[in-house]
Amino acid sequence: MTITVPGKAIALVSGGLDSAVSAAVAKSQGFILHALTVRYGQRHSIELNSAKNVCDSIGVSEHHIFNLDLRCFGGSALTDDYDVPKGSKPSSESIPVTYVPARNTIFLSLALAWADSLGARDIFIGVSSVDYSGYPDCRPEFISSFEKTANLGTRAVNDKKKFKIHTPVLSLTKAETVKLGLSLGVDFGLTWSCYDPTDDGLPCGSCESCQLRAKGFLGADVLDPLLLRL
Repeated sequence: MTITVPGKAIALVSGGLDSAVSAAVAKSQGFILHALTVRYGQRHSIELNSAKNVCDSIGVSEHHIFNLDLRCFGGSALTDDYDVPKGSKPSSESIPVTYVPARNTIFLSLALAWADSLGARDIFIGVSSVDYSGYPDCRPEFISSFEKTANLGTRAVNDKKKFKIHTPVLSLTKAETVKLGLSLGVDFGLTWSCYDPTDDGLPCGSCESCQLRAKGFLGADVLDPLLLRL
C-alpha cells in the first residue's frame, strides 16, 4: 500500500480567527507550511503582529509579509477614509463597505505564484460562507473558479498533480470554527478580528467582525482568550 506524504503548502494567514484555524488544519495534516500575510494598507497593524504570533505558535517553515498597498485604489472602509459601520447586525444579504475590492483574488494570486515557484500544489485560505459579512470572494463558487484558473494558467497545466485550494472552515459556523481550532490547540488569544480598534489598541466590540467573533465564542460556550489578555 502506498502512503502519500503531504509536501509543501501555502497558508494565507491574516492574523484572524478563520485563517489561524485553516493553517492549523494544514499543519495537522502534515504539510510543510509556508505562510503568507499581506500588508495591503489596512487601517491598523495589529493583525500583522497577530499573524506573526499565530505563525510562530503553529510552527510554519517560513512566513513572508508581502507589501502591496491597496490604498491607491481605495473603495473600502479598510483602505479608505470611510467610517467602519458599528452596531449593525451582521448580514450576508448585501456587500458591506468593509469589502476590499478583489482582495481574496489578489491574495490567492500571490499565494499561487509562491506555490508555483516552490513546486507546491496546496493552498489554504480561511474563508467562510456561513457566518460571514457577505463578501463575494468568500463563496464556494469563487474558490472553485479560482482553482480552475490556477490549473489553467500555471505549470500545473502540464503536470499530473493539480492545484488544490483548501477551505477548511468554508461551511462551518463561527462556533464550529472555534471548536475545531480548540481541538487543534489554536491559541485564539494570539488572533485579532476587529476592523477598527480603539486608540488604546482594544477591539471596538461593535464592528461586524467583532460581532461575528463574539457570536463564535458564545456559540462554542467558551470565553474569548483575547479579551482575557487585554
